[in-house]
Amino acid sequence: MKVGRITCSDRASAGVYQDAGGPEIERVFSSIWSGPVEFTAKIIPDDVEGIKAALIELSDKVGCPLIITTGGTGFAKRDVTVEATLAVLEKELPGFGEIMRAQSFAVAPTSILSRATAGIRGRSLIINLPGNPKAIAQCLPPLLPAIREALRHLEES
Repeated sequence: MKVGRITCSDRASAGVYQDAGGPEIERVFSSIWSGPVEFTAKIIPDDVEGIKAALIELSDKVGCPLIITTGGTGFAKRDVTVEATLAVLEKELPGFGEIMRAQSFAVAPTSILSRATAGIRGRSLIINLPGNPKAIAQCLPPLLPAIREALRHLEES
């Protein structure tokens, strides 16, 4: 399966620090997905237009059934991943964000400040994950049943 993964970070895209979120998505998803996975990776700045373009490319041109972002789900001025994602979605699936926040709350009560969401564009499921690698490892596995179901519906549509 083709999975697009986008790290949204000014500093990682500029080489100020090494991207840890993107590789963590690959590690965690590969460990919970039963079949082979081919990742298409992007590291881009926190910029609405750039994030929108990357999501559209991975969905419409590359044809990734699943696109996972990391970073930009907070409420700082440069946290714009959610705005970019909502701008390209055809249907929002807010339950993904609700589960991620609920899953993280016991460990980090501040997780309720996350604006992570998910939704559908064409035949792609797009999921915004937090930028913290520990949060990725905590949030992604519980989403697997819903990911499988959503991908099954998108494949049939």
